[in-house]
Amino acid sequence: MSWSHCVVWLFCVSVSTSVLLTEPEEVLFGVVQSPLYPSPYPPNLQQRWELRVPEGYKVSLTFTHLDLEPFADCLYDSVTVLYKKKVLGRFCGQENSADGHHPGSGPILSPGNTLTLIMQTDENNPEHHQNVGFSAHYQAVDIDECSDPELNAEAPVCSQICFNTLGSYLCSCHHGYELHGDQRNCFLSCLDGLFDEPEGRLSSPGYPNAPDHGVSCQYIISVEPGLKITLNFSDHFHIESLETEEGLSCPYHWLQITVENESPIKLCGSNSPGVMALNSSKVKLDYYLDNKGLSRGWSLDYTTERVKCAPPGSVPRGRVTPTLSEYLYRDYVYVRCQTGYKLMMNGQEIKSFSTMCQGNGQWHLPLPECHIIDCGEPKPLLNGGVKFLSGERNEYRSVVQYRCNEPYYSLFQDVTGNFSCEADRKWRAVENALEEPLCLPVCGKPQVLFPDFQRIIGGASAPRGSIPWQVRLKSSETSGGGMLISDRWVLTAAHVLCPTICPLDKPRIDHTQLKIFWGEITRNQVPNAFAVSIHLHPGYNNAHETNFDNDIALIKLPEPVTFNEYVMPLCLPSEEHSFQTGDAGLVSGFGLSKTAERGYYQSAKPNICAPPSGGSKHMQYIT
Repeated sequence: MSWSHCVVWLFCVSVSTSVLLTEPEEVLFGVVQSPLYPSPYPPNLQQRWELRVPEGYKVSLTFTHLDLEPFADCLYDSVTVLYKKKVLGRFCGQENSADGHHPGSGPILSPGNTLTLIMQTDENNPEHHQNVGFSAHYQAVDIDECSDPELNAEAPVCSQICFNTLGSYLCSCHHGYELHGDQRNCFLSCLDGLFDEPEGRLSSPGYPNAPDHGVSCQYIISVEPGLKITLNFSDHFHIESLETEEGLSCPYHWLQITVENESPIKLCGSNSPGVMALNSSKVKLDYYLDNKGLSRGWSLDYTTERVKCAPPGSVPRGRVTPTLSEYLYRDYVYVRCQTGYKLMMNGQEIKSFSTMCQGNGQWHLPLPECHIIDCGEPKPLLNGGVKFLSGERNEYRSVVQYRCNEPYYSLFQDVTGNFSCEADRKWRAVENALEEPLCLPVCGKPQVLFPDFQRIIGGASAPRGSIPWQVRLKSSETSGGGMLISDRWVLTAAHVLCPTICPLDKPRIDHTQLKIFWGEITRNQVPNAFAVSIHLHPGYNNAHETNFDNDIALIKLPEPVTFNEYVMPLCLPSEEHSFQTGDAGLVSGFGLSKTAERGYYQSAKPNICAPPSGGSKHMQYIT
């Protein structure tokens, strides 16, 4: 139930001089009226009302209407307001009446939480139709115990500090004092105090008044490591001292300040120490007074500031950020290297670096170094090599050049082959180089040329290295020649692989038994390789050895051939190429160079290349 709905109506009608009183109820507000109000009140009335509000409040009474028989001193009819036995007022008459005493519209305030109303009337009501009695409203009003002069007449409700609350009050004490069990009085008590906030204030017991007995106190200011304490004493400083020939002495009263690893400082006298900057996060203050003397004490404010670190320095080929005028506790700095350099610490590469200014004024990590990055060894180039054009040790911005083993190989599309070591630690192509250099064989360019044209019969052996694409094929069932057309493929005639009748487009011989020779081919040479696979032209069909259409076949090698002076592929014509009248052809192989020669391959047939119309044959042999 809210207080707004709590209205108490108190009234009692008396038909005799005896009055029935009930125990008053403590409420915060209510209404009290004369008997029969607003009708005229009865004669011979003696009525009493006891009003009570909760402890800590006063009663405020306001008459909203009063109409009693007027007479000097309210002799016949009256309403008397009392606090305990003290009369606060006696009222009768009407508003603005010449006789009587009307309370007006102002409140009547009780000194305490109770109030008594007594209404009495004589034997008649001469103005029977006009005198209707009274109606009044009362309410609880909070008592300010801390400033009420009546409550504090003999002794203050709180001996030191008073806080007024609704319906009550709270007492507190100055620094160095404790609240007694009666919750009102304070007594001197200097307990050990610990102060750990970054700033604060403390003072001696009773300051600025002298305590009435001896004091032995200890205060400790202990803040976060990394902060330095500064004491700022007020100008009012007084601790009894003695003047001696050696100067000021503090034999009986003193304030001693102690910082770790430093000699204690003992203070006394009437001159304030002022500002004391301490290079520490912890300080102990011991205050001592004997039972004699009147030292008024001291007061101080303390503040803190962060410890400073020396500037972190610089890193060659790196940058230290941020750049500050001073570096304080918990400040961080970061190191980044220039492009092309990497962070190194203790011989190990690190991804990032930061260091913090510590509470001892030192950086928790030393600065790293910036070392130039390297891209590692350039990838090897098959049938080629690499050389440095600039830089060394594969470092950033070094430039290397890939070159092929000329004249037998050349770079694809004649690119430069220049690569630079970049910041991502990869070799990157520069200018018009390919991302992946590639050495391609140079075909059809033997280093040894024929001195003149010859014929097969009556001719001479081909000079060494003049036909570097020549291949010799040998198995238990066949023998013949072929030519290298790439580093993995040999071109030959299909009938070489089918010396007798073959199934349709299937070689008769076992490819695993087919020996392949190249380079400086001699009689006792060990085979360079065995065939991996054999592929006849699908249109070849020479069952009766009379049809040489599509007489062509390919042999795959197990590994790429490395070309050199004596080994080089033959250039294949393009699809658009055609023979012109008068073109000379080159025939190479193994066979007879004389009409009745008995020699290297007595049973071998010469390879025949039909010349263009009107042309001539030109055969060459190697032995």
